[in-house]
Amino acid sequence: MTKYILKRLLILIPTLLGVSFIVFSLLYLSPGDAALAVAGPDATKEAVDAIRENLGLNQPFVIQYGNYLKNLIFHFDLGTSYQSGRSVTAALIRVFPTTIKLASGALAIAVIMGIISGIIAALKKNTFIDSIITALGMVGLAMPIFWSGLLLIIVFSTKLKVLPASGFSYLKQMILPWFALGFQSSAVIMRMTRSAMLDVLDKDYIRTAYAKGLSKRKIIFVHALKNAMIPVITTIGLQAGGLLGGSILTETIFSIPGIGRLMVDSIKTRDYPIILGAIMLIAIVYSVISIIVDILYGFINPRIKSEYK
Repeated sequence: MTKYILKRLLILIPTLLGVSFIVFSLLYLSPGDAALAVAGPDATKEAVDAIRENLGLNQPFVIQYGNYLKNLIFHFDLGTSYQSGRSVTAALIRVFPTTIKLASGALAIAVIMGIISGIIAALKKNTFIDSIITALGMVGLAMPIFWSGLLLIIVFSTKLKVLPASGFSYLKQMILPWFALGFQSSAVIMRMTRSAMLDVLDKDYIRTAYAKGLSKRKIIFVHALKNAMIPVITTIGLQAGGLLGGSILTETIFSIPGIGRLMVDSIKTRDYPIILGAIMLIAIVYSVISIIVDILYGFINPRIKSEYK
């Protein structure tokens, strides 16, 4: 297991290098002038050229990307913001805990709602309850995050006036963003849990457990659910990484000062170091989550654990 973990960690290096190259290339080729955005629309051509030279934007792509990699690899430096002149790393550290809190709360809601509703739907297969849960899951899959967020604001903030429409400082402010971000993921987890449970409940060892007189609760939660969790954990891991990307829209809609809103503001001002640093951070977190999911396989499924040995 240790050898496998080290192997996966080493794979992170070329993965992150590939991400940095692709994103840096796209930002380099994107329309607009970052120097002009820093100088302002009324700046003279001489002032814009001076800023461009100071930021190194007049250098060829290879030199710019080489300097970025050198600072990243040898100094762990994500660069300096064009707009504020401050460290990108410091800016990301300041807002990233808010994004983690948002994504973690949304993931908790998605996992609880998804697994419980998936189990109920599997146990009530082809009944009215199963149809209702499946229909809600389809609605969750079809509803974009920005639409569910606006709908929650209209219903609970504008009409009912029971929950605030913006902010993320206390629990009441967190409820709507958590549900807006987690609803779609809960639908994905529900569908996977239902499918996995139906597959496991049809196995011979489940019928044998019933024949031995074991309690239904023990059969479902000990024998069936544990074996059905392999694909569910994969789905949860993918959704956890996706929630970081979904936080961009959620933070913008609910005015949450997280990494997503910082990226949106940086796109408007063409602050490329902030954008690149934020994407790199999200890529690192997503990769680490993927490794954690693979490790959990070994603890849940003994056959996979024996392969590690």
